[in-house]
Amino acid sequence: MSLFGGLECVFAVGCVRWLWKRCTYVGAYDSATWPKAEVDDFSAVPRLCKTILAIYEDDIRSPKLRPASEYGINPDCVMKRANYEHTLGQCPPYIIYVDHHHREIVLAIRGLNLAKQTDYKVLLDNRLGKQMFDGGYVHNGLLKSAIWLLNQESERLRSLWVENGEEYDMVFVGHSLGSGIAALMTIIAVNHRDHLGGIPRSKIRCYSIAPARSMSLNLAVKYADVIHSVVLQDDFLPRTPTPLEDIFGSIFCLPCLLFLICLRDTFIPEHTKLSDPRRLYAPGRMYHIVERKFCRCGRYPPEVRTAIPVEGRFEHIVLSCNTTKDHAIIWIEREAAKALEVMSESSSETTTTAPKPQKIERLRTFEKEHKDALDRAASLNIPHAVISTEEESTTHKKEGSLSGDEAAEISQNVTEESQKTTSESARGKVNWNEVVGMLFDRDESGKLLLKQDTLTHV
Repeated sequence: MSLFGGLECVFAVGCVRWLWKRCTYVGAYDSATWPKAEVDDFSAVPRLCKTILAIYEDDIRSPKLRPASEYGINPDCVMKRANYEHTLGQCPPYIIYVDHHHREIVLAIRGLNLAKQTDYKVLLDNRLGKQMFDGGYVHNGLLKSAIWLLNQESERLRSLWVENGEEYDMVFVGHSLGSGIAALMTIIAVNHRDHLGGIPRSKIRCYSIAPARSMSLNLAVKYADVIHSVVLQDDFLPRTPTPLEDIFGSIFCLPCLLFLICLRDTFIPEHTKLSDPRRLYAPGRMYHIVERKFCRCGRYPPEVRTAIPVEGRFEHIVLSCNTTKDHAIIWIEREAAKALEVMSESSSETTTTAPKPQKIERLRTFEKEHKDALDRAASLNIPHAVISTEEESTTHKKEGSLSGDEAAEISQNVTEESQKTTSESARGKVNWNEVVGMLFDRDESGKLLLKQDTLTHV
């Protein structure tokens, strides 16, 4: 009896210890070791959040939710505004806006509408490991929405970029459900820039606000130079490995679901998570807005931390009453604006170098962080991860840094592709379903294979 009594005591102490660690875990711990973000890196976030909020207005010229001046949008520069009638249930509503002040062409997509069954259909069109894409795995429903949206708007985006002197940046931004669509659109766009007027990779950016887990870890790290995810403190969505369709299917019992996920993940080792090629993650470089601290009441002046994490990429569910509140776009916009104001004040007090050299140095730091993250992913044997030298080689080839013979061959192919594109344009819009198919390989039996897996069959 004494033996069983001792075992019960050990078990009880273990449960209490686990409960204490989980209940005292705060979102700020996820980014405790990350460096602070710079003003220039984060300045676009509050502005783009306002653009997403503008989608919720029936008429941007006569807004009802807030004064028109607070959106910072010139209604005359809104090139298209699509609601659910226009999208036919293929994706959430969106707008295309030309921001001449910041020299950007913005495509913004709103988040999930709990009252729309069509949004749930996008979420439910997936299962773990269902869709392979560009050497990894992605959410099937979000990928289909991204392709549909490119089929609808790629020609408009190309025309706007060319009409504005081929100098503007092309920015895809989305919240929640829309964040996953925007991220996958960005991956397709950077791999097929010729269909968007030949826009350079450096002019394509994506901001995933309250990001959904939409792609495998190798893709999340690979595209960290063009995709930026913004997370507010304890937001549940980027931390929840459970498929999106299960999360929002249980939205009215979300606290129970989060607790069960938290309990389950306690018994899954870190290396098991990292070695699963089908496990989806929030994409790209992470920006974490931190405004609350452990055992302290109220909100503090928010600070923004940034990194390209490989391990510990928001893997812990936070048992907090703010997990759903921190997912709301209106709160993210408010706290991002406050954080930018704090960062601007701090930057003006400490800046000692000229802005241009400082920006160049920051870009070099970002490039180094991206290379280090790629190498770290490869060293951890992340499935299908590429090392930085392979990524540079691929990028250089795409940008034209080739030998004479290769350059001549590519030049001929580009000419043929250009003629093909011209003939396609004469007949109609580019079919992005066919374009995306170029990212896959097939074996002799016709089965779809990852590009890297094909190499093993040669």
